[in-house]
Amino acid sequence: ASFLFLCFRSPLVTPLIFGLLLQAPPTQLSTITQPNFVLFLADDLGIGDVGCYGNDTIRTPNIDRLAKEGVKLTQHIAAAPLCTPSRAAFLTGRYPLRSGMDAVNDYRVIFWNAGSGGLPPNETTFAKILQQQGYHTGLIGKWHQGVNCESRNDHCHHPLKHGFDYFYGMPFTLISDCQPTETPEMDRAFRRKLWLSTQMIGLITLTAVFGRLTGLISVPWKTLTCLAGFSLLLFISWFSSYGFIRYWNCIMMRNHGITEQPMVTDRTTSLILRESISFIQRNKHRPFLLFLSFLHSHTPLLTTEKFLGMSRHGLYGDNVEEMDWMVGQVLDAIDKEGLKETTLVYFASDHGGWLERQEGERQLGGWNGIYKGGKAMGGWEGGIRVPGIFRWPGVLPAGTVIDEPTSLMDIYPTVVHLAGGAVPQDRVIDGRDLLPLLRGAAAHSEHEFLFHYCGVHLHAARWHQRDTGAVWKAHYVTPIFSPPGAGACYDRGFCPCFGEGVTHHEPPLLFELSQDPSEAKPLSADTEPLFDTVIRKIGRAIEEHRRTLTPVPEQLSVSNVVWKPWLQPCCGMFPFCWCDKEGDN
Repeated sequence: ASFLFLCFRSPLVTPLIFGLLLQAPPTQLSTITQPNFVLFLADDLGIGDVGCYGNDTIRTPNIDRLAKEGVKLTQHIAAAPLCTPSRAAFLTGRYPLRSGMDAVNDYRVIFWNAGSGGLPPNETTFAKILQQQGYHTGLIGKWHQGVNCESRNDHCHHPLKHGFDYFYGMPFTLISDCQPTETPEMDRAFRRKLWLSTQMIGLITLTAVFGRLTGLISVPWKTLTCLAGFSLLLFISWFSSYGFIRYWNCIMMRNHGITEQPMVTDRTTSLILRESISFIQRNKHRPFLLFLSFLHSHTPLLTTEKFLGMSRHGLYGDNVEEMDWMVGQVLDAIDKEGLKETTLVYFASDHGGWLERQEGERQLGGWNGIYKGGKAMGGWEGGIRVPGIFRWPGVLPAGTVIDEPTSLMDIYPTVVHLAGGAVPQDRVIDGRDLLPLLRGAAAHSEHEFLFHYCGVHLHAARWHQRDTGAVWKAHYVTPIFSPPGAGACYDRGFCPCFGEGVTHHEPPLLFELSQDPSEAKPLSADTEPLFDTVIRKIGRAIEEHRRTLTPVPEQLSVSNVVWKPWLQPCCGMFPFCWCDKEGDN
C-alpha cells in the first residue's frame, strides 16, 4: 500500500494517469466537427452484384474494402423501385409522393430534359442544409430530377437550385439512345406506335391523292389537305422528339452551362472521375459534401476499353467492375489528401437490378441475389433492397454487420445532424438518424414500419417487431409475372403498378423476412398463429401513415413529363442544338 501511495505521489506518474483517464476513446465525436461526406450512389445496381453481399464472380474489391473497414447494412431499403422517385426520397428524406415525385400513371420517371416536372423548389434537400452550415457541396454524375419549369433557362429544378454549389454531369439519365450503336430504349413501345401511325396516315394520304388525280376516287381537295396536314403533324411529332433523343436528353452540363450536346460517351467515365477527384482536391481545406451519382450500371453500360471483356458476366459485369475501380480511385484521392479520418463515406444503389433488360442473349440488367423481383417492383425485396455501406475510421466500428431495417431516406437526417444542422420542422421527415445504430449505441433501428410504394400505389408494408426480431411484410398488390413464375415481367419490360397487370390480395400475402428473406412461402391464418394480429397491426400503421399525407402537385403527370420544345436545354439556337466544349476544339 505504501508503495502505491508513493507511486501516485510521483510528479511524473500522476499527470500520466490523469491523462489516461481523460483521454478520449477512439470513437469520440467531439474531436471531429463537421466531417466531410462522400456519397456514392450506383444506378440500377442489384444487391447480388457486389462481393460483400455474396457475389463471388464479379470483382468489387474496393466496395468490399469499404464494408471491411466500416458498417454493412443488410436490410437497406429504397423508398421507390425507380430512379426519379427513389432519388427524390434520398435527397429530401421523405417518401416521394409527399413531394409529388411519384406517379399516378405509367410515366413513373422524368422522361425528357424538356419536361416541366421535377423536384419542387420548396423541397429542402440535405445539400441545401449543409450549404447553410458552411459546406461546399458538389454533385457529379446523374441528376434526373428535372431542369426547367416555364422557360428554357429558368433551371427551377436544377441541382444548383437545390443546394449544390457545383454540378457536373447529366441532368437526365443514361439511356441506350445515348449510344448510337445500341437499340433505342426510351419509350420504345409508344414510339413504335407513333411511327406506325405516321406511316399509315401518310400511306392513306398518298393513296387518296393518287386516286383523286387518276379519277379512281372522288375525294375533295379540302379533305386531302387535312389528311396531308395531319400526316405532316404526326411526322413532326415523331421526328422532332424521338428523332433527336440524343440531342434532347443525352447532354452534359457544368453548373448552368451545357458542355456536350450530345454527350461524347467514349470519355464520359474519365470526365466524371476527373471531376470527382478535382472537387476533393479543391475543397480539402474546408468541409465538403461530394455526391457522386454514378451513371454505372445503367444501360447502355458505358465501359472503357480497359475493362471490356474483363469480367465473367459480359458487358454488365465489366461495367460493375469499372465502377468499383472508380470507387477505389476516389478513396485513394481521399487518402492522398489526408482526409480518411475526417470523411464519412457511403455507398448504395438507388434501387434493385433490372431483370427484364435484355438484348437477345445478352443480360444487360443486374442480379438481386436471393431476393424476389427487381427494378420497378415496389413491393418485392429485389426491387427495393440495396447495398448500404458506411465507413468512417475511428468513429464507426470496422467489420460490423447490422441486420436492421434502414432506408435510403435515413441519409438525410444523418448527414444533417453530423453537419450541425437541423431537419425542417414544417414537414414530415421519414428518414431517421442512423448514427446511434451505426456506432452501436442503439440496438435497433428507429423504423418500426416502412411503406413500399409502386408509383402512388401502396403495394406492401413491413413491421419490425423489435421485441422478437421478426420482420413481417404484408403484400396488398403484386405484379403478375410473365411468363408465370419467371420472377419478372419480361413481356412488358417493366412490371406495372396497377391495372390488369397486378393482383390485389385480400387477405394480404404475409411473410416473415427474418425466416423467409426470399418471400417464397406466404403465411396464412392456418400456418401462423399471429397472422390476424400482424395484419391488423400493419393495417393500423398504414391508416396512421396515410393521415400524414397531404395533396401536392403531381410532378410526373402526363402534362409535366411530355416534351416541350420551349423548355429544351440548348447549346446554340433552338433547334440547332450542338456543342462540344470538352473536345480539342
